[in-house]
Amino acid sequence: MSFEFFIGRRYLRAKRKQAFISLITVLSIAGVTVGVMALIVVIAVMTGAESDFRSRILGVESHVVVMRHGGALADYDEVGKFVQTIQGVTSAAPFIYTQAMLRSSGGVSGAVVRGIDPDAPGQTIKNSSGASLQGMLRTESPAAAVPPIILGKELARQLGVVWGETIYLISPRGMLSPVGHMPSMKRFRVAGLFESGFYEYDGNLAYIHLRDAQHLLRMGDAVSGIGVRVRDIYKADAVAGRIVEGLGFPYWARDWMQMNRNLFAALKLEKKAMFIILTLIVLVAAFNIASSLIMMVMEKTRDIAILKAMGATDRSIRKIFVFNGMVIGTIGTTIGMCLGFIICTLLKHYKFIELPGDVYYFSTLPVQLETLDVVFIASAALLICFLATLYPARQASKLDPVEAIRYG
Repeated sequence: MSFEFFIGRRYLRAKRKQAFISLITVLSIAGVTVGVMALIVVIAVMTGAESDFRSRILGVESHVVVMRHGGALADYDEVGKFVQTIQGVTSAAPFIYTQAMLRSSGGVSGAVVRGIDPDAPGQTIKNSSGASLQGMLRTESPAAAVPPIILGKELARQLGVVWGETIYLISPRGMLSPVGHMPSMKRFRVAGLFESGFYEYDGNLAYIHLRDAQHLLRMGDAVSGIGVRVRDIYKADAVAGRIVEGLGFPYWARDWMQMNRNLFAALKLEKKAMFIILTLIVLVAAFNIASSLIMMVMEKTRDIAILKAMGATDRSIRKIFVFNGMVIGTIGTTIGMCLGFIICTLLKHYKFIELPGDVYYFSTLPVQLETLDVVFIASAALLICFLATLYPARQASKLDPVEAIRYG
């Protein structure tokens, strides 16, 4: 062990003449601990929220949507076969997307209606227990009197219906009659209730068979677009680009990041803002570290003078006080990381903080702790603590040993 570290350790363990210096040291460690702990917990919650949003959205939405300028896709079979040949695509399925009115004996509500083919790959509708429901849209006969419909759990609650009851779906796309425009209306049987965990979807979305949607909207054999699932969701934009390049005009494609750009941009901005705000706690603790070291320099003036008279260089003196400050910062960072891990584990497994689902997008705090975030937080805290030691260490190294011994 070099003598700089030996002396620095002795300074940390020695009983101080001024108890106030020891108090400042303890407060410095506590400040770094609280700052690092708060940063880890808040960033973990923000990362968990982003991941939770992404998984819930992609559980309902397609990774890439392919549509046609100016109208529906009449040649969707050929387009779908071409899309499936694109590298990175796992499945492609047609869909119909429209807005309609749902009416039951218990109420009326607007809804977004999606027509899907339950036998197409990549189509998954799940209930709260995780069971797949898309098979419930299959009917024994295409001309069934009352075709099935799957409602979001919150939408069914608004309509006052349960499994097995009938509702009416009213579409504005109707036909002209002698008395004017008549909307299309068809009766459906509630075949199941799905729950994505996303209130916006559960309260507004309904699924019907693709064939029933075509008949209701009088679209013939056309569809609104093709939903594409890709192998790597973070390369969905590249896949969308290859699809458009291959199909050409008038086809266009959008990936899930473009469709939800505002939401994820707001989450990233919020995450950065929280990091900057909570870093101020560590910065205040760093000022305490600087104050503690300055007072230690004042207390150890005679010792520093003797060390320099014995041949210690300015660099060695700086090392002693930088070592002391970094030990304080490292202890605070380590304790803060441990407390942050404990709190994140408790929040993840016990979920004792509940949030109202109609106000927030999730019912409990989502927590996802990533190694890169922890490394970045710890590095930032240690860097701030290191910068706080530079001024006191420099002042200590500039002491004149003759003047210090004479007046010390």
